[in-house]
Amino acid sequence: MAKRLGTIVFFIFTLSVCMGIAQDIDPLEDDALVQFQNESSVSDRFTYFFATVNRYNSHSAYDWLDTIDRYIKNSEKAKDSLAIKQYQLIQSQIYFDIGDYNKSVSLSTKLYSDKHKLDLKTKELLLDLLDANYSQLQFYDKQVEIRKQKRELGLKNNISFYDIYSNLGLHRQAMKDYIYENQKTIGENDYYGKAKYQNTIGNYLLLDKSTSTALTHFGTAKGYIDVYNNDMSTVKTESEIIQANLLKGIIEGNIGKCYVQMNQFDKAIPYLESSIAIIEENNIGRTSSEANENVLALAESHLRMDRLKVAKDYLDIDLELTKASQIVKKNRLFAAYYDRIGDFKNQAIYLQKNVRIQDSLEVKESSIKRQQIAAIISEEKLDDSRRTNNRMKLEMEQNRSEMEAMDERTNLVFISLIFTLLGFAGLVFAYLKSIKNQRLIAEQKHIIENSLVEKDSLLKEIHHRVKNNLQMVSSLLSLQTKNTRSKAAIEALEEGKSRVKAMALIHQKLYQNDDLSVIEMQGYIESLVNSVQSVFKKGGHNINITIDAEGVELDIDRAIPFGLILNELVSNSFKYAFPEDKENGKIYIHLRKNGDQGFFEYTDNGIGLPDDSEERANSSMGIRLMNRLVNQLQSTLNIDKSTEGVRFWFNFK
Repeated sequence: MAKRLGTIVFFIFTLSVCMGIAQDIDPLEDDALVQFQNESSVSDRFTYFFATVNRYNSHSAYDWLDTIDRYIKNSEKAKDSLAIKQYQLIQSQIYFDIGDYNKSVSLSTKLYSDKHKLDLKTKELLLDLLDANYSQLQFYDKQVEIRKQKRELGLKNNISFYDIYSNLGLHRQAMKDYIYENQKTIGENDYYGKAKYQNTIGNYLLLDKSTSTALTHFGTAKGYIDVYNNDMSTVKTESEIIQANLLKGIIEGNIGKCYVQMNQFDKAIPYLESSIAIIEENNIGRTSSEANENVLALAESHLRMDRLKVAKDYLDIDLELTKASQIVKKNRLFAAYYDRIGDFKNQAIYLQKNVRIQDSLEVKESSIKRQQIAAIISEEKLDDSRRTNNRMKLEMEQNRSEMEAMDERTNLVFISLIFTLLGFAGLVFAYLKSIKNQRLIAEQKHIIENSLVEKDSLLKEIHHRVKNNLQMVSSLLSLQTKNTRSKAAIEALEEGKSRVKAMALIHQKLYQNDDLSVIEMQGYIESLVNSVQSVFKKGGHNINITIDAEGVELDIDRAIPFGLILNELVSNSFKYAFPEDKENGKIYIHLRKNGDQGFFEYTDNGIGLPDDSEERANSSMGIRLMNRLVNQLQSTLNIDKSTEGVRFWFNFK
């Protein structure tokens, strides 16, 4: 969440909260990253990380990523495979915390492919992380598979689906199942458990538009969490205190959203502001969907109360929105704001954005949801079937024992006949059950295959739209260039436009490919060089460019930073390497990949780098950008000066 959110909300909240007694705290004692590094072994660091709730209190998640990356490299050098897997699981959790669910699930899936090398506790952490990632990515059928894995490992006896039902829009069914499974499990003095239980029920009712009933449950939940927080007789760990504060912030946000639905905006605003401040204070460094929703609810409240400037300030906050519904709501509020101030042009722009999003996702999302519901219901039936089978087997064993006790004096022929009939009945039952299960499996397979086809089509459409949106950004930068007189500003805009085009080409190549996972780099580099060359009309056409990347394919995570690096290098050659427009200028681009190892080399025979190039590198955005991008490829940029030109190269994985 952007710092601006903290500025607007956190100080509002702190003015209304009584300050506790100040305590002198050694900064090192409160620095989770320092304590993590001070742990004596890999297993101790692993345990400390997952046991620490406020791990981003002093250092950002990106600082953690840099640190973990160093540990992984050291473990690879030492060939310590267990340490590598533990650090990669930590890395996956950090990506989840910052909202990069695709990277997180990619790492987690790769780790789980070697599950036989992991202990039971690590498997449980990994499965929980995969479950949470698939929930955020709305892959609910995959969530079902993960929960089946938990049951097979003995981590969970029964599979619960109420949260998935709610995500698919079946809020009443979710509430019914949740109450049935949890009502009797909460202790009489478990005030935290009661608060969580009442808040969950209220949330299902709020989603189902039963606002007044939901508000009653949220009020009860707030009472329980206040009792829990004020109970001095029970010693609480730091983790328990943070979790309780987070729950309180979520409950207050839900109360505020109830008042928004009831159009009581003056009551909603204090709850929403307090909720955001509490969540931000106790959820440092993590992406919070609840905080994002509360900011949008605050913007709506101020907008409906004609406080247009305040509403616009909230809408301008750079939220990390991960759900399409939140993006649609923000666009709708922007449209309403511009309607209020009479800016109908901008209003139309935001309305059109929503139309494009809904056109792209609504029909296919509905179809996918129907298929996922069918798959989940089928799995539930299979689960019930297993329980019924076990119960019937138990009953049959009891009956058999009773019959043996009662019929000891019965004729052996009669007993044999009875058991023959029972065996025949069992075979018939098993045969019928097998046919039914095979039919269910065939139906599920058909549903999953159709779902995969539709998802593939949807991904191509998304890449197409992303490319179009990036081209629109490039066009906007071009328009801005025409309205700008500053030469420095024009150069900066042109550089930005060139970088946007490099990213747009990636998405264009993806939706044009049959395989959405990789990009053929020879064609991409040629297109990128032509794009950059068209910008530098003077001099660029007299340079002989050789590209050697035939047969090399990269995934999107490597192709995007690679494309931006190459864009910087080619642009710099056109701008600076050949100032006298010499006709024998040469650029050589070499890219090779052998298995998991890759090598990139870029050379030109221009005037080379100046003597103070190392000092300029610290202030040059281009060099700093390339260093950061090469770091993303888990490598280091090397620069070799020569009598003629310059050579850039690095190895990558």
